[in-house]
Amino acid sequence: MNRQGRPTRPSGAGAGGAETFTGNRALMIEEALIFEQDNPGATGVDLAPPATAKRRLGPVKPRGAIGLPQLSEPQVVRHYTRLSQKNMGIDSALYPLGSCTMKHNPRLNEKMARLPGFADLHPMQPESTVQGALELIDELARWLKLLTGMPAVAMTPGAGAHGEMCGMMAIRSALEAKGDPRSRVLVPESAHGTNPATAAALGYTVDSIPANDRGRVDLAALKEKLGPDVAAVMLTNPNTCGLFEDEIVEIAEAVHAAGAFFYCDGANFNAIVGRVRPGDLGVDAMHINLHKTFSTPHGGGGPGAGPVVLSEALAPFAPVPTVVRRPDGALHLVEHIEGGQARSFGRMKGFHGQMGMFVRALAYMLSHGADGLKQASEDAVLNANYVMAGLSGAMTPSFEGPCMHEALFDDGFLKGTDVSTLDFAKAMIDEGYHPMTMYFPLVVHGAMLIEPTESESKATLDEFVKTLRALADRAKAGDADYFRGAPYHTPRRRLDETAAARKPILRWRPETGMQEAAE
Repeated sequence: MNRQGRPTRPSGAGAGGAETFTGNRALMIEEALIFEQDNPGATGVDLAPPATAKRRLGPVKPRGAIGLPQLSEPQVVRHYTRLSQKNMGIDSALYPLGSCTMKHNPRLNEKMARLPGFADLHPMQPESTVQGALELIDELARWLKLLTGMPAVAMTPGAGAHGEMCGMMAIRSALEAKGDPRSRVLVPESAHGTNPATAAALGYTVDSIPANDRGRVDLAALKEKLGPDVAAVMLTNPNTCGLFEDEIVEIAEAVHAAGAFFYCDGANFNAIVGRVRPGDLGVDAMHINLHKTFSTPHGGGGPGAGPVVLSEALAPFAPVPTVVRRPDGALHLVEHIEGGQARSFGRMKGFHGQMGMFVRALAYMLSHGADGLKQASEDAVLNANYVMAGLSGAMTPSFEGPCMHEALFDDGFLKGTDVSTLDFAKAMIDEGYHPMTMYFPLVVHGAMLIEPTESESKATLDEFVKTLRALADRAKAGDADYFRGAPYHTPRRRLDETAAARKPILRWRPETGMQEAAE
């Protein structure tokens, strides 16, 4: 059963050595699924039999055992420890995913988030008992407004896409309040996929804007598509090609002249913190990924935090709750649409945002200071350009000139080798690197997007560049079979991705035992 749906186990010399009796290779344990480790009678804790209680489900009765494995505590601890050791993470090595800002998460931030006064909070505590937490939220909001040059911020959105929804809902509310509801949103071809998805989810028609030959928004094409039905443009700056939109002021002026709003995707804010304030560029709304720019851990679905800064025109429509200071100096969490929040579009979350993320982000800001945040952004741009310079000649940069926080390459250097971007990325795994972002942005063929962040040292980047140059040389030398077989040294080999997509095995089914419960 341990091979069900996974006929990809490394084997033989081609997998890096001789077979072993256990299937293990030193500390790389051949780990069974937790259901496969079921040991009837084993338990991590002994409990007295429960007293007979009245059934609360009426005529509904269980058909059998629920099918959970019976395990001792050491079994459980070892299982999840071994799984964690198979993961690649930022604590393991350089994590070059483009447009993801996988920077180091300082342990000081973690220590602060675990302080009992923060970690033990409950969102329904009396307001008088959480004045410190409200002070922290208010101070973080002040920093975000200062860094972006925007007068207001909504703190509750729980992720970048959630922040996009918040900003676009504020835009929709502002237009409706003027009696001018509109139907179309302009989105560049290089946008994150959540941008058009957000606009469509709100009922807008999405109109794509092409890129010019410099990898930036085609200003003439954008102006041509502007009209009285356009509600907003959703633009990322720096964009997903790793380039600063150098006509952004002209874009903002054209959008505002058409009566529309300018939404900026702030996913790449890490490149410009302390250097550029989006509010000075004409931006009306922008989400900020605290879990990227300000180092809070992310990946695997959360947690995240995506506060949205808003212009003066959109501030009245911000969602509740929001923190305000009363005349007596006490902080108050406004949770209902009332008074100054009478034009708010409503609420986006049950409570007040991701408190742990707020603590970590403010700890990062205070430990760096304004000058340190600026230096972090400058170092992120420096590192990306160092990688681009080091790989130029071996790989093909997609656009001429320097980049911002991430370096974009296409598959031009692989032409005629019979090696694809995917093959190249799989070979990187055997070298100990998580692959870069592949096939995105869509404006270049076979894209490879590398974002080293400011965390990495010159020595780390030198080794990374040497590795990728060596792989490029091997591909050009004609060793396509090696790349098509990679990776060789992982717990599982390459899947048949077509079969996995068309005939996925999404649940474990036992060969014997609790088959009826599993049905």
